[in-house]
Amino acid sequence: MMKRYQLLHLLPTIMIVGLIAISLHTKAYAQGDTDMRYRYFYIEAMRQLACDDYASSFELMRHALSINPQSAEAHYYIGIYYSETQRDSLALWHLGRAASLAPGNAIYQERLAQAYIGTGDYDSATNAYSQLCDAHANRTDAMKILLQLYQQKKDYPMMLQTIERIERADGETEETALSKVRVYELMKEPTKAYDVLKQLADNHPYDLAFSVMLGNWLMQHSRQSEAYTIFCNALDAEPDNAYAQSSLYDYYRQQGDSAMAQQMMEQILTGSNTPTDNKIYFIKQAIQDNERQGGDSLQMMQLFNRIITAAPSEVALREIKVAYMQMKHFPTEQTDSVLRDILAIAPDNASARFQLLQHLWPSRQWHDIIRLAEPGTQYNPDEMAFYYYTGMAYYLKGDDASALSVFSKGIDVVDDDSNPDIVSDFYCVMGDILWQKGQRDDAFEYYDSCLQWKPDNIQCLNNYAYYLCLKGGDLKKAEEMSVKTIQAEPTSVTYLDTYAWVLYLQQRYEEAKIFIDRAVANDSTADEHDDIYDHAGDIYLATGRLSEAARFWEQAITRGADEKALRKKIKKANIK
Repeated sequence: MMKRYQLLHLLPTIMIVGLIAISLHTKAYAQGDTDMRYRYFYIEAMRQLACDDYASSFELMRHALSINPQSAEAHYYIGIYYSETQRDSLALWHLGRAASLAPGNAIYQERLAQAYIGTGDYDSATNAYSQLCDAHANRTDAMKILLQLYQQKKDYPMMLQTIERIERADGETEETALSKVRVYELMKEPTKAYDVLKQLADNHPYDLAFSVMLGNWLMQHSRQSEAYTIFCNALDAEPDNAYAQSSLYDYYRQQGDSAMAQQMMEQILTGSNTPTDNKIYFIKQAIQDNERQGGDSLQMMQLFNRIITAAPSEVALREIKVAYMQMKHFPTEQTDSVLRDILAIAPDNASARFQLLQHLWPSRQWHDIIRLAEPGTQYNPDEMAFYYYTGMAYYLKGDDASALSVFSKGIDVVDDDSNPDIVSDFYCVMGDILWQKGQRDDAFEYYDSCLQWKPDNIQCLNNYAYYLCLKGGDLKKAEEMSVKTIQAEPTSVTYLDTYAWVLYLQQRYEEAKIFIDRAVANDSTADEHDDIYDHAGDIYLATGRLSEAARFWEQAITRGADEKALRKKIKKANIK
């Protein structure tokens, strides 16, 4: 019985469909109800489609179509299936059949038109969209696509007709007027383009944007005096109109009147009604002009001060100022002053806080760094860098409990998009802290997590290997990790010492001596690394070099090692 079930389970879907069809066909034939048979397979096909079983859905729909070849809906869904499987000719045939069987169905008509576009048959797509727009006079979205198709064919008269269709549905708008202007420009009929813009401005006497738009068109067509009159009239009506100001600025530049252009720029930049985006554009323009004239940073800074005084709460203007100061290599203290002003206005500005932290970090003023970084974990809780700076500052300050707490909060917001370098460092330092607290198994779990995020975290590899040695753990694992550290940094005193000690614990004394010698040779400190010299003494003792071992232990004592313990070692070595 089990084998028969498995055999049936392996039958192709089409054979199962055939069996179902034969069974239902017999019953339906007896009843003479073809429609019932069709509806059954159609509904079952749609049910399989909803279950994402596309193969079964397709075979069921094909069978439904064989029962009722005049079904527009079946043709449509089969066409969609072929389209998704990139069988374009079959898709177009079925979609075309669906559209012809149901000419009033806008969905079928539009999908056919889209399929024509997909195959690059723009003539057929144009005809399909034209029929769709004829049947649905309110489908301005389809008309806009039809407009693009006519533009593709450079059929300008039909473009104008389509724009008029859109206007009949939605009324005349700025968009349709400008579309007409573009078409007339393409047709090289500037008089008609002017008439459209002039009519648009006359129809909206209280919206100066249309008048200024006409002035800009006149500027582009070498009718500067007319444009100038329009711009001046607009500013007489609205002195702070940023659009008119910008256009008049362009006019002065085109005329070569740099003094008036500069005056207009100043008016724009200090205007209370000028949008921030406009100000940023003109600030960049001012910087470019200033650089071309020799780069007078004092002049630019005075301009920045006037701009910011006029808009003290606009953060973006101060950010541009910081970028300029950095470009001109202003002292860090001066740029930091502006960054602090930004934070005072917008404490959630992550960029300003991050830059300040980068500048402050080398000072090792952990209290100040914590005071700056910790609020960032509240204003920008998803920004891992602020947990990093805060936690590391606590750790380096010696406050392990606070560091562990901050790193734990940072771990809570880690996701797949988090920076692996930062996350791995979180786990590494947390492992170091837990080791110092005596929670050695927990420390190793955190080291494992660290290496999952970044397998080449050198600090973690070194500490993990060394602590395995201290605990009497897996020395082979320790060796595999430690060798990666010296491959990455072959002159690191600490990493060479760890590797030498791993070899020593495996009683590979001569190999250990090679690497402890390298560690000592690369040590340039005078009062650190007492443990390295302690290890060197042990390794030299194991290789039978007693006097050298004693000398290393003496050096370890001068560097702060436990003198009592090392004197015992020296005494024991002398006895031998």
